[in-house]
Amino acid sequence: MESNTKVSPRALLLAVLTAFLVGVLGSLAVRSPGAPAERVATRSQVGFESVRWRATSSFSGNLPIIGTLSQRVADDLMAMTGGAFEIQVFDPGKIVPALEITESVKERKVHAGFQWVGYDQGRIPASTLIAAVPFGMEPMEFSAWWYHGGGRELGEELYRPHNVMPILCSVVGPETAGWFREPIESLDDLVGLKIRFAGLGGKVLQRLGASVTMIPGGEIFQALEKGAIDATEFSLPVIDKLLGFGRVAKYNYFPGWHQPFSSAHLQVNLDVWNELEDKSKAMVRVACRAAVTESISEAEALQGEVIREFEEQGITTGILSMEILEELRSVTREVLDEEAGKDAQFAKILTSQRAFSETYRYWKTRGYLPRSF
Repeated sequence: MESNTKVSPRALLLAVLTAFLVGVLGSLAVRSPGAPAERVATRSQVGFESVRWRATSSFSGNLPIIGTLSQRVADDLMAMTGGAFEIQVFDPGKIVPALEITESVKERKVHAGFQWVGYDQGRIPASTLIAAVPFGMEPMEFSAWWYHGGGRELGEELYRPHNVMPILCSVVGPETAGWFREPIESLDDLVGLKIRFAGLGGKVLQRLGASVTMIPGGEIFQALEKGAIDATEFSLPVIDKLLGFGRVAKYNYFPGWHQPFSSAHLQVNLDVWNELEDKSKAMVRVACRAAVTESISEAEALQGEVIREFEEQGITTGILSMEILEELRSVTREVLDEEAGKDAQFAKILTSQRAFSETYRYWKTRGYLPRSF
């Protein structure tokens, strides 16, 4: 039934003003003295402090797995906190050069950064041990060591003097052993070769006579195409495919001896981290643990189809001979021991990893089927 009652303009205006004042008084009732309105509003709605971070990544956002990681974590944090925790992610070079993330986080030029910490090898030698180790752990073993074998504590101890909190945020399987213009039939073929190679694997190849350089992922194809380098490694097959290495170098080798696992960390300025409430810290760790699971699952799911496509395109997907692998492993041991002799932190982390692997092998060699099955 339609009412015949008429409301005067004055009465309507009074009702609107009353509702507005009630809302203001309600807001003041829950606001602590001096607290920002945005923070209070966020708390009253979802119970989380309001956090706004600027972060950068060492990998372009258009690259699967390693590139999408940062935005995935940012999206998860937004969803889990009802929008209270927001990370604005920038591609490499937009606000911070790709290879200078740790220093930028340390100096609080950005609140955080997503990166493969092996890029810190020059200033923090032991960083490579929590990024990728030639002939080292496989993904599940590394994850076990990090979460349950003392790895996390050692990683945090390593970066504390640099005012950085490293949080494991991705683990993937082996990279390819590299892209070459000519076949690799013996280690003699590496002598004098100009190759882009990262981490400890680069030190191994350098020992064998290769000329090793380290350039960011976004610059590799151009260097390869123009002949500034003869060969390169970078990442998983699905990522190397997008970067077009197979258009220039037709020999792609396996296995990824230099990186049986590759990890990525969310690096947070330590002061920024300590300013967070415990609830927010827990949510960041949860988001990164979820990203670890997602990254390894996605990485394992995509590679087989890509390698099949390589073969259909006339790219040789070769397997390094046992003789070559044995020689590489021998040199790797020499390099690891020498690095440990020069740096106490390197020695401490390497000792921990070797001890964990020595025990883990009892399970690894008995619990799983042989690779030939």
